[in-house]
Amino acid sequence: MRSQLLAALVAVAALAGCGGDDTQSTTEKQQPVVAGTDLTPVKDYLLDHTARLQGDTAKLASQAADYYALARSEGFDYAKLLAAHRAEVASLVKDMQATYIAANPAYEEMEGVVAGVPSLADYDVIIDAGGDKSDPENAVPFSVRTPAGRTFEQPGNFFTLTETALWGTEPAFAAKVAPDLDGDGKAEFGEAVPDADFLLAATRDFAANAKDLDAAAKAWDPTAQDAFTALVVMTPTMSEYFEAWKNSRFVAGRKADEKVFVAASRLQDIAGILNGLVLIYDSVEPSVSDKDAQQAQQTGSDLKGLHRFAVRLRDQEAGGRKFTPGEADTLGSDAQDRAEAIAGQVSQAAGQLGIPLEN
Repeated sequence: MRSQLLAALVAVAALAGCGGDDTQSTTEKQQPVVAGTDLTPVKDYLLDHTARLQGDTAKLASQAADYYALARSEGFDYAKLLAAHRAEVASLVKDMQATYIAANPAYEEMEGVVAGVPSLADYDVIIDAGGDKSDPENAVPFSVRTPAGRTFEQPGNFFTLTETALWGTEPAFAAKVAPDLDGDGKAEFGEAVPDADFLLAATRDFAANAKDLDAAAKAWDPTAQDAFTALVVMTPTMSEYFEAWKNSRFVAGRKADEKVFVAASRLQDIAGILNGLVLIYDSVEPSVSDKDAQQAQQTGSDLKGLHRFAVRLRDQEAGGRKFTPGEADTLGSDAQDRAEAIAGQVSQAAGQLGIPLEN
C-alpha cells in the first residue's frame, strides 16, 4: 500500500504542478513557517487514538495469554480443550473478537495521519497495510517468533494476523480441530479456535508496536509539510478501499475469497480515514484561505462532502442495505474521482504556499 500511496503523491504533484526546486531533497529544504496553521488539534487527535490502540492491543494480548494458559493446561490438545472447556473457549474467543473490533476504528480513524506522515508511515506498514513475504516490495519488516520456538517470517501486518486468527480465515494460524464452539455439531463462520502459540506471539508483538507508535506520535512535531503531504497522499486512495470492500464478505457474501475485512466493513475504515483527513484540512484551511479564500472553502466543502458520502454508505450498510459488486464499483469510481480532484486542489495550494510535498 505504501508504494501505491507514494505513486499517488507523485502523480498528483505532477498534475498540480507544485512549485519548488526539484534539485533539492525535501530534507534539505527549510520548513516554511505557514501563518494560520495550527496542528495542535491533529496531534491531540492522534495521541487520543494511539492511546486507545495501545490500550486495546494490551487488552488483546492479555486475553490471548489467558487463552494460551487454558490451551497449555490441556497440553495444547485442542480436541481435549474443546471437550473439557468448550464454553470457556467460546467466551474467550468472543471476548478477543470484541477487543479486535474495538481496536479497528482506533487505528483506522488515525490512519490518514499515520500513513500520510512520512516519519510515522512505517507503522502503517507494520500495523495495518503491509503484506507477507510473497509480496517482497510491500512485505512487513518483521517476523513473529512464538513461545514454542516457531518463526513466521514476514507473515503480514498485525491487524491481518489477529483478524485471520480470531475468525479462523487463515488455516496456518488455526488449531487443527473443527472449531465448533457452540457444540451444535457444525462449525459456522465466526467460530474459530486459534493456534494459541501463534496468537500469543502475534498479540504480544502487536501490543509492543502499538506502544512504539504511541511513543513516536508523542515525539512527532507536526509541520505544515506533514499536513499537506498527508492530505495529498491519503485522500486519493478510495478505489483500493472500495475494491477491498467489494471483494469482502460484506458485498460478495459467501462467494468472498478475502481472508481479511471480515470483522468490520471496509466502509467503516473509509469513513474513519476521511474523518482524520477532514480534521487535518480544518487545521490548514486558514493558511490556504490567505492565498485563495474561494478555493480554500471549495476544497473543504468537497472533502467534507466525500466524508459524508462515506458515512452515509457505512450507515446504510449497517442498517441492513446490501450493496452489489456493480454498485461497489460505481461508488468506488465516484469516490476516487472526487478524491483525486481534492488532492489536486490541496497539492496546488501547497505549491502556492511554498510547501514542498514529501515522498
